[in-house]
Amino acid sequence: MSIWHEDFTLEHVISLRNNNLNKHLCIEFIELGDDYIVARMPVEDFTRQSRGILHGGASCVLAEALGSIASNMCIDMRNQKAVGLEINANHVRPVSSGYVTGKTTVASLGKTVHVWNIDICNDQGKLNCISRLTTAIVKLNDKEKEFNQEVLNNLFKK
Repeated sequence: MSIWHEDFTLEHVISLRNNNLNKHLCIEFIELGDDYIVARMPVEDFTRQSRGILHGGASCVLAEALGSIASNMCIDMRNQKAVGLEINANHVRPVSSGYVTGKTTVASLGKTVHVWNIDICNDQGKLNCISRLTTAIVKLNDKEKEFNQEVLNNLFKK
């Protein structure tokens, strides 16, 4: 049984990327399940720190991209939004090239708070970052409702 509020497809998730940080870091959403999302990000100069390994902040961006989109997909986006409240990350193995792939799964779906687990692995499937994202579920104001309705209309071509 799906945890998503609407009948989202991978194409819907990909279209939410738009012109934001996800696009600038070349984050690609590659899989959508009934209760998880998978995305990958290249480890290249623009995602590395000065020592030539993946920047911890880039891992956090990948984790927040996955958890935030997942959290928003679980709510009525016509009236609510999920916003980042807290993120933590344990960087357990360095990565210097290739891709890292993150998978988000839900830890808790409350009415006002969601908690997401995000595991990020290297190309060999070895864990390099364990992250947890907490989002707050808040009501939209009228202007935000109009914007979200337009986004949903474009997504679902209603």
